[in-house]
Amino acid sequence: MANKRRLVLVLGDQLTAEGAALRAADKTRDVVMMAEVRAETDYVGHHKQKIALVFAAMRAFAEGLRADGWTVAYTRFGETGNSGSITGEILRRAEEHRAASAVTIAPGEWRLRQALEDCPIPVVQLPDDRFLCSEAEFAEWAKGRKSLRMEYFYREMRRKTGLLMAGDDPEGGQWNYDAENRKPAQADLFRVNAPRFAPDGTTREVLDLVAREFADNFGGLEGFNWAVDRNGAQKALAHFIAHNLADFGTYQDAMLEDDPLLYHSLLSPYLNLGLLGPLEVCQAAARAYAAGKVPLNSAEGFIRQIIGWREYVRGIYFHEGPDYTARNHLDQHRKLPWAYWGGKTEMNCLRHAVAQTRDLAYAHHIQRLMITGNFALLAGVDPAQVQEWYLAVYIDAFEWVEAPNTAGMSQFADGGVIASKPYVSSGAYIDRMSDYCGSCAYSVKKKMGEGACPFNLLYWHFLDRNRDKFAGNPRMAVIYRSWDKRKPEDRKMILGQAETMLNKIAQDAF
Repeated sequence: MANKRRLVLVLGDQLTAEGAALRAADKTRDVVMMAEVRAETDYVGHHKQKIALVFAAMRAFAEGLRADGWTVAYTRFGETGNSGSITGEILRRAEEHRAASAVTIAPGEWRLRQALEDCPIPVVQLPDDRFLCSEAEFAEWAKGRKSLRMEYFYREMRRKTGLLMAGDDPEGGQWNYDAENRKPAQADLFRVNAPRFAPDGTTREVLDLVAREFADNFGGLEGFNWAVDRNGAQKALAHFIAHNLADFGTYQDAMLEDDPLLYHSLLSPYLNLGLLGPLEVCQAAARAYAAGKVPLNSAEGFIRQIIGWREYVRGIYFHEGPDYTARNHLDQHRKLPWAYWGGKTEMNCLRHAVAQTRDLAYAHHIQRLMITGNFALLAGVDPAQVQEWYLAVYIDAFEWVEAPNTAGMSQFADGGVIASKPYVSSGAYIDRMSDYCGSCAYSVKKKMGEGACPFNLLYWHFLDRNRDKFAGNPRMAVIYRSWDKRKPEDRKMILGQAETMLNKIAQDAF
């Protein structure tokens, strides 16, 4: 078997020249196979820009491999003979090239891992060492712990990498500078825009294909402005470090109607496709801090999102097992409102978050967590539908990262594996961190009555209907005491108006 030709399967989110499968292969003998297949575009209705980015990046990567001397068997979407699935293409290419087996990096979701295990020819799935914490290391860290909180995992990752460390202690004496990272932003004509990447011929060809073949999918292609190769991704990284990292930390939670990007890096698609590595990105931020170009709160906040949160949620996904995405701890079963797909709503914050998602395939973490996620949780939406939406509409969404963020952090469907309490809030938080509320049809200042912000009504309804699950939570005790101090008639009125709002949401008339 060692002397026989193998296929080297490279998936669309494994575009790393030094990936484990390519390192294990023999360039003079083995055949790299890549495939654009219907099974991967259609298991959820992915945003048009997401499909376009993955296909364009795959084609660019394949050309780079060929230039480096690899034999590449590349299946384009819609070409004659395309079997429509990854395993179908493995079988087709194995017969074509007389390959006895295949090797790949273990996919980032259980669905594909199982498909490869069931493949009629042997497929070796190698550990994905592009991450800083392996699945085995995470399992060892998690062993025997009563709770798996990210903050403690993050500290271990800081020690392991040496990033922002002063010997055995964190740089500046603190592990976390979130207290400095919650300021609202104002419009700024001098804020530096994200770099633009004009589509090359290959990318234009892919954009035409997606427009033709996926016309009914969510989102538009007009705003496509993504790098499709490592060189472009490195330029995006350099631009962020030079122009936006300094203010990223301070304003990372802010939201503005007319500035959807603010100081955010937009590097997550490149990290998740494999065009950038987590350590190189974090080291660039650490160097900028060491050179006095960015403050510690910004460097630490950015690095924490990558070696802390990103590595942590991947660990959770594989540690918790294939049933993780099916969990529904709060027993919520309402349908996802049509507003999430662009339907009419009078809620200005939700309308803006969805509109920029439609146009850019992107929204930053607070828009996802505290607007679209918060509203779905308060409204009692089935977490499976919420997960499918996030997986479909965001350009950086792959199940290993999307599912824990949605099921755990956003919807509390996992019952507290990730979060010690649900991330819910009334409209006051959104008002403090954004300019959405000033032009909204609803009044964020009204706690009840005609025109009251839906977040204000639904917040208390959510807490009341889930009291049996949260009343014993010490972090929520003060909230329930506040609710109990209200006049009985006010509580009754709020709950009644919240029920009316829930009925309007069910009818897509809010």
